[in-house]
Amino acid sequence: MERIIFGDNQFFAVNHISDEKSRAQSIKFKDDAAIIKTLDIAREAGVNTFMCTTHDRIANICNIIRNNPEKYHDFKIYPCMPYAHKYANAVTDLGIAGTLKQYVPGNFLGSMFKGGMAYLSKDYLSIMELLIDAEMKMFNGINTPVIFLQNVITDLLLGLGMTDFLVAFAKYIEKKYNAEAGFITMNLPKLLNELEKGGIKNPIICASINKANFRMSGGKELYEKTISEGRCRLIAMQVLGGGAIPAPEALEYVSNLPNVESILFGASSRQNIENTVQTIKYHDFKKEEQLAIA
Repeated sequence: MERIIFGDNQFFAVNHISDEKSRAQSIKFKDDAAIIKTLDIAREAGVNTFMCTTHDRIANICNIIRNNPEKYHDFKIYPCMPYAHKYANAVTDLGIAGTLKQYVPGNFLGSMFKGGMAYLSKDYLSIMELLIDAEMKMFNGINTPVIFLQNVITDLLLGLGMTDFLVAFAKYIEKKYNAEAGFITMNLPKLLNELEKGGIKNPIICASINKANFRMSGGKELYEKTISEGRCRLIAMQVLGGGAIPAPEALEYVSNLPNVESILFGASSRQNIENTVQTIKYHDFKKEEQLAIA
């Protein structure tokens, strides 16, 4: 995985600091061209991996990338599924069976007979596989080496003790998409322990890691201990602590933690993108220098 990964919160009006900024971002990115322009700025800054939800608008972005293969030949996307709001709204409007009909690929009771039987027999693992296929359809032909399960599902399954679903997700991603599974969580220590019990060693985990203890279940001290053990490939997200920490201080903290393989961030302006990338690279260089001296 690349050291720096670009996220998508800003494109869909997700802002932990203020509703006003969310509204401004919603207006700024109402057109797909604005999203592509920002992705291109990130690419110019040296960031070639985009981690995104399976929001419906991402399908349009994927079409643009597919239609420009030379420009985006080394560009990678890390899909994060499911986009929970999409399914929650669909279940409310259509019911469970209607939602499956809406989102599974192909004909629900015809060519995808497996899907119909899965619903009738309540074979939830088969339903999960169908929904993964539905979410991945928009990424056909695009390099997706890591596919993530969103924290809303990861942590729900974790809380219910249903680790077998997490293991099944990882196995299906590897078998069907020749990719690695990643897990987004707000409880890194517990998730890592449970994945290891399920036989998943050195998993890819994306977790909130920041100086402010923001969304870090178990607390910062336990996180730092877990991180120091180097038992997983870690992506740090929400490094600004929901806006509680100034960017220079936040990036210095996370950049200097051991065993954090990647840092995920989102930004909407060229200046913020370039400053974030340069700051992380600066602290990485300093750390390498100190190690060389030692």
